[in-house]
Amino acid sequence: MKRISEHISWKEAVNSRTAKKYNINNIPTKEHLVHMIELAKEVFEPLREYFDVPIYISSFYRSKELNCKIGGSDTSQHLANNGAAIDLDADMYGKITNLGIFNYILNNLEYDQLIAEAVNEKGLGWVHVSYNEGNNRNQPLIMYHEEGSLVYEYYTESKLNKLLGTDEK
Repeated sequence: MKRISEHISWKEAVNSRTAKKYNINNIPTKEHLVHMIELAKEVFEPLREYFDVPIYISSFYRSKELNCKIGGSDTSQHLANNGAAIDLDADMYGKITNLGIFNYILNNLEYDQLIAEAVNEKGLGWVHVSYNEGNNRNQPLIMYHEEGSLVYEYYTESKLNKLLGTDEK
């Protein structure tokens, strides 16, 4: 297989420096591929089409061994079981922002979870989005650091603006 979708190559979908470093097999099964292709079709491609610019994929598929090695959750949808997840970093190319893609997905697309990750006054570190055909929860979340801990909470525009430092004082 050469491509997951028009704008996602096989290499992008399975790429992992950690997997390469530790010689971890990061090849999805046929069942995993079904979920990955669905996510690409329903979320990534409409996003890519709307903005009409490249969007960097920092993480897509993770094998169980790779997910364990990086300390990922046992229920991570990056494992492509019961859906699939992708991490996007639009800021990487400087044409659009992570906040822009977060807002577009939030307001225009179906998703399971949408997480504005590593939010601080500098912006969103990246955007995590998962898709689970027929079982999407449309659950928007915010992840940020507070007193040395990771905090996940339900998205509200006011909370996001506060973390970004754009709320009106």
